[in-house]
Amino acid sequence: MNKMKKLKIFGPGQIDIVNDSAELSEELVSNFYKMSASQWLHLKYDIKTLTHLCSDEIVHGPFAQVVRYEGKQEDKHLSSSTYNFYKICLQDHAILSKLKQSPDIKLFPFALYIMTHELIHIVRFCKFLQSFDASPLEKMAEEIRVHENTHEILSTVQIPGMGNVFKFYDQWGLHEQKKNCRPNS
Repeated sequence: MNKMKKLKIFGPGQIDIVNDSAELSEELVSNFYKMSASQWLHLKYDIKTLTHLCSDEIVHGPFAQVVRYEGKQEDKHLSSSTYNFYKICLQDHAILSKLKQSPDIKLFPFALYIMTHELIHIVRFCKFLQSFDASPLEKMAEEIRVHENTHEILSTVQIPGMGNVFKFYDQWGLHEQKKNCRPNS
Protein backbone atom coordinates (compact mmCIF):
# COMPACT_ATOMS: atom_id res chain seq x y z
CA MET A 1 0.00 0.00 0.00
CA ASN A 2 2.92 2.34 0.71
CA LYS A 3 4.10 1.95 -2.90
CA MET A 4 0.72 3.12 -4.15
CA LYS A 5 1.02 6.39 -2.24
CA LYS A 6 4.10 7.23 -4.31
CA LEU A 7 2.30 6.57 -7.61
CA LYS A 8 0.55 9.48 -9.32
CA ILE A 9 -3.23 9.26 -9.40
CA PHE A 10 -5.86 11.04 -11.45
CA GLY A 11 -7.14 14.30 -10.01
CA PRO A 12 -10.88 15.15 -9.87
CA GLY A 13 -10.91 16.85 -13.29
CA GLN A 14 -9.05 13.93 -14.83
CA ILE A 15 -11.52 11.47 -13.27
CA ASP A 16 -14.34 13.39 -15.00
CA ILE A 17 -12.50 13.04 -18.33
CA VAL A 18 -11.92 9.32 -17.75
CA ASN A 19 -15.62 8.86 -16.88
CA ASP A 20 -16.62 10.65 -20.08
CA SER A 21 -14.29 8.45 -22.11
CA ALA A 22 -15.71 5.32 -20.44
CA GLU A 23 -19.26 6.38 -21.28
CA LEU A 24 -18.43 6.99 -24.94
CA SER A 25 -16.38 3.80 -25.28
CA GLU A 26 -19.27 1.73 -23.85
CA GLU A 27 -21.59 3.19 -26.48
CA LEU A 28 -19.11 2.67 -29.33
CA VAL A 29 -18.23 -0.92 -28.37
CA SER A 30 -21.86 -1.95 -27.84
CA ASN A 31 -22.73 -0.47 -31.26
CA PHE A 32 -19.78 -2.24 -32.92
CA TYR A 33 -20.87 -5.61 -31.52
CA LYS A 34 -24.55 -4.77 -32.19
CA MET A 35 -25.50 -5.36 -28.58
CA SER A 36 -28.81 -4.15 -27.22
CA ALA A 37 -28.94 -2.20 -23.97
CA SER A 38 -30.13 -5.30 -22.10
CA GLN A 39 -27.32 -7.41 -23.60
CA TRP A 40 -24.80 -4.77 -22.55
CA LEU A 41 -26.20 -4.72 -19.02
CA HIS A 42 -25.60 -8.47 -18.76
CA LEU A 43 -21.84 -7.91 -19.07
CA LYS A 44 -20.47 -8.03 -15.57
CA TYR A 45 -17.57 -5.60 -15.26
CA ASP A 46 -16.40 -2.54 -13.44
CA ILE A 47 -13.82 0.14 -14.19
CA LYS A 48 -11.52 1.28 -11.39
CA THR A 49 -8.67 3.76 -11.15
CA LEU A 50 -5.53 3.36 -9.09
CA THR A 51 -7.11 4.71 -5.90
CA HIS A 52 -9.52 1.76 -5.84
CA LEU A 53 -7.15 -1.03 -6.86
CA CYS A 54 -5.75 -3.77 -4.63
CA SER A 55 -1.97 -4.06 -4.62
CA ASP A 56 -2.04 -7.15 -6.85
CA GLU A 57 -4.11 -5.24 -9.46
CA ILE A 58 -1.40 -2.62 -9.88
CA VAL A 59 1.05 -3.24 -12.71
CA HIS A 60 3.92 -1.25 -14.13
CA GLY A 61 4.09 -0.82 -17.87
CA PRO A 62 0.57 -1.40 -19.21
CA PHE A 63 -1.96 1.43 -19.10
CA ALA A 64 -4.70 -0.94 -17.95
CA GLN A 65 -5.40 -4.58 -17.40
CA VAL A 66 -8.49 -6.73 -17.23
CA VAL A 67 -8.69 -8.98 -14.18
CA ARG A 68 -11.23 -11.78 -13.97
CA TYR A 69 -12.94 -12.72 -10.73
CA GLU A 70 -15.52 -15.35 -9.93
CA GLY A 71 -18.72 -13.84 -8.63
CA LYS A 72 -21.60 -15.42 -6.77
CA GLN A 73 -24.75 -13.95 -5.30
CA GLU A 74 -24.62 -14.04 -1.51
CA ASP A 75 -27.83 -16.03 -1.17
CA LYS A 76 -26.74 -18.70 -3.68
CA HIS A 77 -24.66 -21.68 -2.59
CA LEU A 78 -24.49 -23.80 -5.73
CA SER A 79 -21.45 -23.56 -7.95
CA SER A 80 -23.79 -23.27 -10.94
CA SER A 81 -24.71 -19.77 -9.75
CA THR A 82 -21.17 -18.44 -10.22
CA TYR A 83 -20.31 -16.00 -13.00
CA ASN A 84 -17.27 -14.21 -14.35
CA PHE A 85 -16.82 -10.64 -13.20
CA TYR A 86 -14.25 -8.51 -14.99
CA LYS A 87 -12.47 -5.50 -13.60
CA ILE A 88 -10.74 -2.96 -15.80
CA CYS A 89 -7.86 -1.73 -13.68
CA LEU A 90 -6.68 1.62 -15.02
CA GLN A 91 -3.08 2.36 -14.17
CA ASP A 92 -3.22 6.12 -13.52
CA HIS A 93 0.53 6.33 -12.97
CA ALA A 94 1.36 4.77 -16.35
CA ILE A 95 -1.20 6.88 -18.21
CA LEU A 96 -0.09 10.11 -16.54
CA SER A 97 3.56 9.28 -17.17
CA LYS A 98 2.88 8.76 -20.90
CA LEU A 99 0.94 12.04 -21.09
CA LYS A 100 3.85 13.86 -19.44
CA GLN A 101 6.33 12.29 -21.90
CA SER A 102 4.10 13.00 -24.91
CA PRO A 103 2.45 16.43 -24.67
CA ASP A 104 0.81 15.91 -28.07
CA ILE A 105 -1.32 13.12 -26.55
CA LYS A 106 -4.33 14.36 -24.57
CA LEU A 107 -6.13 12.47 -21.80
CA PHE A 108 -9.59 12.15 -23.37
CA PRO A 109 -8.61 10.45 -26.65
CA PHE A 110 -5.94 8.36 -24.89
CA ALA A 111 -8.37 7.19 -22.19
CA LEU A 112 -10.99 6.54 -24.87
CA TYR A 113 -8.56 4.29 -26.74
CA ILE A 114 -7.54 2.43 -23.58
CA MET A 115 -11.12 1.99 -22.38
CA THR A 116 -12.37 0.88 -25.81
CA HIS A 117 -9.52 -1.62 -26.04
CA GLU A 118 -10.27 -3.14 -22.63
CA LEU A 119 -14.02 -3.27 -23.23
CA ILE A 120 -13.44 -5.12 -26.50
CA HIS A 121 -11.48 -7.73 -24.53
CA ILE A 122 -14.36 -8.15 -22.10
CA VAL A 123 -16.96 -8.48 -24.87
CA ARG A 124 -14.79 -11.05 -26.64
CA PHE A 125 -14.36 -13.06 -23.42
CA CYS A 126 -18.10 -12.93 -22.67
CA LYS A 127 -19.07 -13.91 -26.22
CA PHE A 128 -16.53 -16.77 -26.12
CA LEU A 129 -14.60 -15.29 -29.04
CA GLN A 130 -11.43 -15.52 -26.96
CA SER A 131 -10.45 -17.51 -23.90
CA PHE A 132 -9.24 -15.53 -20.92
CA ASP A 133 -6.77 -18.34 -20.21
CA ALA A 134 -5.09 -18.37 -23.61
CA SER A 135 -1.51 -19.33 -24.41
CA PRO A 136 1.06 -16.52 -24.75
CA LEU A 137 0.96 -16.83 -28.56
CA GLU A 138 -2.85 -16.68 -28.57
CA LYS A 139 -2.75 -13.67 -26.23
CA MET A 140 -0.41 -11.84 -28.61
CA ALA A 141 -2.68 -12.61 -31.56
CA GLU A 142 -5.64 -11.42 -29.50
CA GLU A 143 -3.88 -8.17 -28.62
CA ILE A 144 -3.31 -7.51 -32.31
CA ARG A 145 -6.98 -8.25 -33.12
CA VAL A 146 -8.19 -6.01 -30.30
CA HIS A 147 -5.91 -3.14 -31.36
CA GLU A 148 -7.22 -3.50 -34.91
CA ASN A 149 -10.84 -3.47 -33.67
CA THR A 150 -10.11 -0.49 -31.43
CA HIS A 151 -8.69 1.44 -34.38
CA GLU A 152 -11.65 0.44 -36.55
CA ILE A 153 -14.18 1.60 -33.94
CA LEU A 154 -12.45 4.87 -33.10
CA SER A 155 -11.70 5.83 -36.69
CA THR A 156 -15.47 6.22 -37.22
CA VAL A 157 -15.76 9.15 -34.78
CA GLN A 158 -14.22 12.60 -34.93
CA ILE A 159 -12.31 13.03 -31.66
CA PRO A 160 -9.76 15.85 -31.47
CA GLY A 161 -6.33 14.38 -30.77
CA MET A 162 -7.20 10.80 -31.73
CA GLY A 163 -4.74 10.92 -34.64
CA ASN A 164 -1.87 11.38 -32.19
CA VAL A 165 -3.08 8.37 -30.18
CA PHE A 166 -3.23 6.27 -33.37
CA LYS A 167 0.34 7.36 -34.21
CA PHE A 168 1.49 6.33 -30.74
CA TYR A 169 0.02 2.84 -31.11
CA ASP A 170 1.29 2.53 -34.69
CA GLN A 171 4.82 2.87 -33.28
CA TRP A 172 4.27 -0.39 -31.38
CA GLY A 173 4.74 -2.27 -34.64
CA LEU A 174 1.62 -4.40 -34.30
CA HIS A 175 1.68 -5.16 -38.01
CA GLU A 176 5.17 -6.64 -37.66
CA GLN A 177 4.08 -8.68 -34.63
CA LYS A 178 1.12 -9.97 -36.64
CA LYS A 179 3.49 -11.81 -38.93
CA ASN A 180 4.68 -13.87 -35.94
CA CYS A 181 1.16 -14.78 -34.77
CA ARG A 182 -1.57 -16.84 -36.33
CA PRO A 183 -4.86 -15.20 -35.40
CA ASN A 184 -7.54 -17.81 -34.83
CA SER A 185 -10.61 -15.65 -35.41
